[in-house]
Amino acid sequence: MARKNDKAKITIIKKEEVIEGGHHGGAWKVAYADFVTAMMAFFLLMWLLNATTEAQRRGLADYFSPTLSSSRSTSGSGKPFGGTSPFEDGPAISNRGALATMNQNTPPVDVEDDDSDTQATRSIHNESGNAAKGEQGRDGKGGPQSQAARQEQAALAKAAADIRQIVSADPALAAVARQLSVDLTPEGLRVQLRDEERQPMFATGSAEPNEQAQALLHRLLPILVKLPEPVSISGYTDATPYAGAGRSNWDLSADRANATRRLLIEGGLPETRLRDVIGHADRDLLLPAQPLAAANRRIAVVLLRQAPPPANASPASPAGRQGQ
Repeated sequence: MARKNDKAKITIIKKEEVIEGGHHGGAWKVAYADFVTAMMAFFLLMWLLNATTEAQRRGLADYFSPTLSSSRSTSGSGKPFGGTSPFEDGPAISNRGALATMNQNTPPVDVEDDDSDTQATRSIHNESGNAAKGEQGRDGKGGPQSQAARQEQAALAKAAADIRQIVSADPALAAVARQLSVDLTPEGLRVQLRDEERQPMFATGSAEPNEQAQALLHRLLPILVKLPEPVSISGYTDATPYAGAGRSNWDLSADRANATRRLLIEGGLPETRLRDVIGHADRDLLLPAQPLAAANRRIAVVLLRQAPPPANASPASPAGRQGQ
């Protein structure tokens, strides 16, 4: 039997009430939907720009223009662009406020007959651009010829400076540096090697350049080779008659020019760049007042301009005093 003092057992049952979370809001969904819509519109615009011609884009612009109401002037089918898509033949273009479809069967109004309106538009733009460029080229304000001339002038001027620097920095050429003249003329970049008293570049009556002349030409070759201009080589003599029988100063000057040609070709100058090799004898003296002077005996290597010379190019002269 249970004791009287035993207490009755009490059972406690705990129940937890689950309270669902409140509404967190959906503003981000609206922003995301706006973003997706904007991106779709952007890609649609990119597709239209890529899939339509200039004339078709002009038609689209006219359709959405407030001054062109499709309710006032619709196409024959009563739909925008005559019910055609941008992929059908003939672009939809503005026709005095109304939208019309131009195709091979329907000639356009106030437009010349052509298979492609785009080609006609390009032709007009090209002709206008060419005319403008021509005007700029004539007045020297940036036309294509003027720009090419300026670029070539800068390249030739840099080559002239490089030649002077190479010669002045080489102790082995110090003795003959004063016999080299480099100048820019309307004809091109001219490099002249001339004789001095008791210091000739060629032995008397000989067509072969001596060691000093060969060393000088070899030092100039890397600069001449890297330029694209054609090359002209000329030989000159003084007024002293040639002493050998059956030959003259014409032969001697031409032989010296030809010997210089061979030296340049052997040094790496492409033969295709040669324009001419000429002997002038004593017809173009460096010092006309001193026809027997040693300086009249010389070789000239000219890099001929490919573009017309700029207006400020120095006039040609035999001496080329600017670059001495």
